[in-house]
Amino acid sequence: HVQLVESGGGSVQAGGSLRPSCIDSERTYSSVCMGWFRQAPGKEREAVAAMYLGGGATYYADSVKGRFTISLNRAQTMVYLQMNSLKPEDTAMYYCAAKGQFCLAGGSWYGGFPYWGQGTQVTVS
Repeated sequence: HVQLVESGGGSVQAGGSLRPSCIDSERTYSSVCMGWFRQAPGKEREAVAAMYLGGGATYYADSVKGRFTISLNRAQTMVYLQMNSLKPEDTAMYYCAAKGQFCLAGGSWYGGFPYWGQGTQVTVS
């Protein structure tokens, strides 16, 4: 049973950086694709980034390309989201998600995630 735990959110001024992390606390090693999503108050959840753990392929939302980087510490089964040049519109609850299949399916990389963390708040002022 995959259990995801996020940490590393916080508050930062515009232009600053944060690096939230996500770990599979049960060490199931069954995840094939892990991703980050976010949801701001009153808005729908949106995909931010994802990584195929088997080969390192990464996927990003257009709004974060060039500013955010998803990476993996395979030994710790931990996924990071390095967020640079943060903007107030990046303010949201950020969620880690995982699935046991390829990220890219049917032309989309942001669907079909059955496992979710509890979220970590990111506030940019």
